[in-house]
Amino acid sequence: MNAAELSTASSRRIRQKRSQKTYDALIATAFRLLEEREFDEISIADLAQKAGYSVGAFYARFKSKDDLFDAMIVQHVEQRRASRARQFATLTDESLIREIIEETVDYFWGRRRFWRAALIRSISDPDFWEPLRKLGHALADALVHRVSERAKRGLTAEEDANVRFAVQLLLGTINNTIINRPGPILMGQAAYVDKLTRAFRLVSGYDELSAPAPARKRRPKKGWLTAAK
Repeated sequence: MNAAELSTASSRRIRQKRSQKTYDALIATAFRLLEEREFDEISIADLAQKAGYSVGAFYARFKSKDDLFDAMIVQHVEQRRASRARQFATLTDESLIREIIEETVDYFWGRRRFWRAALIRSISDPDFWEPLRKLGHALADALVHRVSERAKRGLTAEEDANVRFAVQLLLGTINNTIINRPGPILMGQAAYVDKLTRAFRLVSGYDELSAPAPARKRRPKKGWLTAAK
């Protein structure tokens, strides 16, 4: 590669790096603005201005607000997968359920406007929800695997279904709370995590399934019995 080609390649890498920086900044700004207002209330002009870029810079990277939101969903899925991997790698069986539920509730409470926009979008665009559905299934798969390892056996069909339904109950309750706020216990209240944890343990049978099998007593050999006599 000659000097001119090296210069061109270097310039291209710089442009790509700057473009990625702008892309990431627009997504980060969108998440930040969602802490204050609903997604429909955020204009592209305001988003670009708050991020420190022009509207043209926005449209150079995203076709529309929906395209931006798709990118936010991709980042959300990546972050949730990384968070789950850390939890399953570091938490004990005794603390796993409580920690997962508490972290999940805190995450969605902090990003409730983002998640409300995602739930609303899913009504008119069912395919949009597919990566999020897979994310929930991945959590259920990981929990079934963890319980099976702990129990040192495969789960029965009913036990497997109980764990998966407990995950469905957890995520469905969070979604319903964000959309409808039915009460009487709401996100942001300490009792919300307590009650969800208790419900999950009861429905999944986690405590019984993850308890170590009782040690089997060894039968004394005949020689011992003879010696004892």
